[in-house]
Amino acid sequence: MQQIEQGIYFDDTYLGVTIGALVFSHGVIFIDSPIRGEDVRSWRSSLINQRGGSNRILINLDAHPDRTLGAKSLDCTIVAHQKSAQVFRNRPTIFKGQNIATGSIWETYSDAIGMRWAPPDITISDRMSLHWGGPEILLEHRPGPTPGTIWVSIQESGVIFVGDTIVVNQPPFLSQANLEVWKDELEILLRLHGDYVIISGRGGPVSKDDIRKQSKFISDLVKKMERLSVKNALPDATQEWIPSLLSTFSGSTKLRELYVTRLRYGLHQCYARRYRPASLLGQFEGGGEVQ
Repeated sequence: MQQIEQGIYFDDTYLGVTIGALVFSHGVIFIDSPIRGEDVRSWRSSLINQRGGSNRILINLDAHPDRTLGAKSLDCTIVAHQKSAQVFRNRPTIFKGQNIATGSIWETYSDAIGMRWAPPDITISDRMSLHWGGPEILLEHRPGPTPGTIWVSIQESGVIFVGDTIVVNQPPFLSQANLEVWKDELEILLRLHGDYVIISGRGGPVSKDDIRKQSKFISDLVKKMERLSVKNALPDATQEWIPSLLSTFSGSTKLRELYVTRLRYGLHQCYARRYRPASLLGQFEGGGEVQ
């Protein structure tokens, strides 16, 4: 666990996503959750001695299983966007896995099957402010990576948690993306950088170079897809891009096959949604998964 400012923490050592916590006089606000139950208990106990109040609340930055599978173990009120809540309505109570690999981290954890979901208790549509005995906490809808993505910012402290809007040294999740909106959001983060510490949902604090790199990736992808669509190509044609796209990331080689799968699935879904939506009829998706 690392402290950013007084009462504001993140941890990128657990399986799943980079998680955060805001510890103020009213209690603890968790930002996303580890996947494994033992990691959830470790995370929760590490915050007990931070002198916060006894109340607890969890904010899910989107509906992806990597950040929501462990939510039930936190045993607290959950806040998410309305579009994330809709994803949970299509999910069975018990996680049964899926037939299509998506390159998500939970797919490396065999005990994920059989875990119980915890759907949101409170939802937001555009923005919401929390007053938790410290600086104001602002939740804002930022639907670039997924329809239900939100950011959590503490303006007074200059800290913002942006989930999968930026991922560091690994391919982003593309299946639910609105690429043009996503590009605009990255431009916002470029302007904020320097005034804010920006925390990625997969990698922790980000540099301006990280933001520029992801912005270029998205811009290049839009151009590639537009050129392919002119040829009236099928979604499978996007698979030819994977080696060159993967070479732009310097992340763990141990996860290379996972990243190949992530790109294969994400590119196919993203292209199909933009140019071949009829090919997706009958599929239910949310947060990078097939339901």
